[in-house]
Amino acid sequence: MSPSIRRKLEALAERKVEVERLLASPEVLADQNQFRALSREYAELSPIADQMAALDSAEAGLRQARVMLDDPELRELAELEISDLTEQVARLDQALSLMLVPKDPRDDASVFLEVRAGTGGDEAAIFAGDLFRMYTRYAERRRWLVEVLSANPGEHGGFKEVVARVEGQGVFGCLKFESGTHRVQRVPETEAQGRIHTSAATVAVLPEMDLIDDVTINPADLKFDTFRASGAGGQHVNKTESAIRVTHLPSGIVVECQDERSQHKNRARALSLLKARLLDEQQQKQTAAQTELRRLQVGSGDRSQRIRTYNFPQGRLTDHRINLTLYSLEQIVQGDLGPVIEALQTEHRADELKLLTEAA
Repeated sequence: MSPSIRRKLEALAERKVEVERLLASPEVLADQNQFRALSREYAELSPIADQMAALDSAEAGLRQARVMLDDPELRELAELEISDLTEQVARLDQALSLMLVPKDPRDDASVFLEVRAGTGGDEAAIFAGDLFRMYTRYAERRRWLVEVLSANPGEHGGFKEVVARVEGQGVFGCLKFESGTHRVQRVPETEAQGRIHTSAATVAVLPEMDLIDDVTINPADLKFDTFRASGAGGQHVNKTESAIRVTHLPSGIVVECQDERSQHKNRARALSLLKARLLDEQQQKQTAAQTELRRLQVGSGDRSQRIRTYNFPQGRLTDHRINLTLYSLEQIVQGDLGPVIEALQTEHRADELKLLTEAA
């Protein structure tokens, strides 16, 4: 651990003691807003302070064990302690360094998940449907709520396009690495000769913020259209024009929502999706200059980049951004995305830590 990073960690541990003292003061107890803010800060600082105390204890033990090396009777015991404590110090050092990596404030946001068929005709639509089912099953494992906002089915199954809202704890933090082009290699059901085809689908994951202050929309720039929703929902869905289509004239972005029976609710959801897309577009421009420094291109939303290949004949999934290869494709497409997402998160934290160390 570099001296500068250690100083930052020590300062945070000292701040934890200060916050603890403030939380006990009558002034803070009388101000609920300040009390809540300090309580959140205390909860964030406590793990760092605890790990720092554990590191200090391990380092003190390591110094004591090295002194014992001079005693012939204690040398063997000292060597064992030195080995164990050295590993413990290294583990705590790494964990503390990662705690300094700034958390993305959007990680706990709900998301709009958009999956679209790319090149490959009917097979691309079927693959888009497979991807969407993979995400919904992963969401079920995480106890997230998935609402389909709009869907355009493919002629032979799957989707030409499907847009859903996913709500739950840590949704964007897990799914933000999924944006990009996904490629599949397999024998389509419609292929009579048994030839392997390659097709693609694109995925976009856009965070839904409670208040998106970064995006200002002029009402004069919006065009609203209503139409009858299609799909499940009973007779009411097909008899009333409750579905909403919003066109943002300056950018040409078009969003639809037909999930709710209420036109008012569909209008609010469509505007929220529009804001999320406009914010994503702004962030792509802002981060374009940084993409060369960050292999994962988090936040850049580079849709043209092929991020992952699903090779069904070999049962292989490859994530090209981090050179990850797993031979458990069947389980992954059934919703077991955890190993893939965890590997991407670990690599992202390592990249952020490297940038933090270089800046220190």
